[in-house]
Amino acid sequence: MPKRPPLPRSELEVARIVWDLGGATVRQVLEALPQERKLDFKTVQTYLRRLKAKGYLRTRRQGRSNVYLPCVRPERVVREVVEDLVNRLFDGQTVLLFQHLMQDQGLTEEEISQLQETLNRLRERKP
Repeated sequence: MPKRPPLPRSELEVARIVWDLGGATVRQVLEALPQERKLDFKTVQTYLRRLKAKGYLRTRRQGRSNVYLPCVRPERVVREVVEDLVNRLFDGQTVLLFQHLMQDQGLTEEEISQLQETLNRLRERKP
């Protein structure tokens, strides 16, 4: 499958609504957006059309409306976005991202314990 272009924040917000609803019309997405966004019908329609053109959504005709449906699972998009971030900012070195997050954001004792458990599980799986 060809590489999809990354999504701007506004398009990602719209895609998340479609994922959460499992499929949606322009009106349904518009109604699901936070009121403070103040987007109009045409803008939401444009975002949905872009998402379709980029390969994130597909359409199905229902009466006079298009229903936008996911083509890609959200987990896959997250994986692609994180991979792109690691490649662009950290030269593909995942550990540098983790170090940055841990040092810059700080961690609670509970979060440190959760990370340690995850690391222990990963170590157990490695031969």
